[in-house]
Amino acid sequence: MPADVVELIKNDHREVERLFDMLQKQPATRGLNFPILCALLIAHSRAEESEVYPVAKDEAGETEEVAHSQGEHAEAEHMLEQMTAMDPDSAEFATALDELIKAVNHHVEEEESKVLPGMQQRLSDARRAELGEAFVTARTEHLGDRPGQATREELQQAARTAGLTGTSSSSKEEIKTELLEHAQQSGE
Repeated sequence: MPADVVELIKNDHREVERLFDMLQKQPATRGLNFPILCALLIAHSRAEESEVYPVAKDEAGETEEVAHSQGEHAEAEHMLEQMTAMDPDSAEFATALDELIKAVNHHVEEEESKVLPGMQQRLSDARRAELGEAFVTARTEHLGDRPGQATREELQQAARTAGLTGTSSSSKEEIKTELLEHAQQSGE
């Protein structure tokens, strides 16, 4: 039987934590490991947004938590995008890394304590396995994506999942801005 989507998501979370630890404790590896972190976080987020969050919202009833998580994804991607322009050896990068770690750890804690348990309780083993396959496929498709380079369609999907309406005529930049504003409001 294919892997349970909940376990796959948690495995990615542990890998992100491992990379964070390495980036903090071995600053000389940041130039090599930061792009790996970006690739994993972006692919993970896109796969959750396209395959997992719609099901968590519609079938597992996690509407509010999914909308909040969607906002946190937008915020983390914005942080990654800003960090890609920084020198990984700079104090500015180290400060931004600490902020990213804090934001992502907060997201992981909420997702693992609220969204994922709801999925485990309300979705069958077979449905979670089916979602696991879709998650792996989507994550693989997005492994080369860079921060800030989501398509307009992906941003519209993210906006819908976050509960934002009226974005069908918005530009890509307008949708990104709305998602970031939503993230900031939901974090207050």
